[in-house]
Amino acid sequence: MSVARPLIGVSTYLESGARWGVWELDAALLPAGYPRLVQRVGGLAAMLPPDDPEHALAAVARLDGLVIAGGPDVEPVRYGAERHPRTGPPARARDAWELALIDAALAAGVPLLGICRGMQLLNVALGGTLVQHIDGHAEAVGVFGSHAVKPVPGSLYAEVVPEETSVPTYHHQAVDRLGEGLVASAYAGDGTVEAVELASGGWVLGVQWHPEMGEDLRVMRGLVQAAAA
Repeated sequence: MSVARPLIGVSTYLESGARWGVWELDAALLPAGYPRLVQRVGGLAAMLPPDDPEHALAAVARLDGLVIAGGPDVEPVRYGAERHPRTGPPARARDAWELALIDAALAAGVPLLGICRGMQLLNVALGGTLVQHIDGHAEAVGVFGSHAVKPVPGSLYAEVVPEETSVPTYHHQAVDRLGEGLVASAYAGDGTVEAVELASGGWVLGVQWHPEMGEDLRVMRGLVQAAAA
């Protein structure tokens, strides 16, 4: 008898005018690296396009784990800041939906992984703030770079990835003030916070890089193993 694979929800874009084949339509989009990574480590991937935030509790109740994917900049009003000239246009429906998903997952104790924007949104959900522009963490528009990330000994992240590693990176914003209950669990060489986690309270991790663009499976495997427990 086969063991049931844990169901991992992954948040998505909702884009207008997406093109494929003969079609140009509104579409819920997710880079294929996300579901492929979930599948490679033994999970079932389910896309979660933006919805009414009131449905987040019901959605999370059906999941074994949750991934908040990368994407556009979080609207600065969400953390009480004025918009920086380099901050991208708002994605208000996605912000509202994903913040509700995060709140629901934290309340229910559902294992949670935030990737890039997802890590930043986790920080904002818990009252933290963001640096709206940094240099050196995106090589060029639309091109992933790489840099080293060093884990904090004794952290959840260090249990998953104990050594310094080179990671795929593409971001121009970063964590500033940590949200309530969060601690930094990895840093880049320039001191940028590259991973955050809850100091206590279950499997909750945010990473600033993009594991779905690399070959290191350990971060997603950690989520899926926690979801299966």
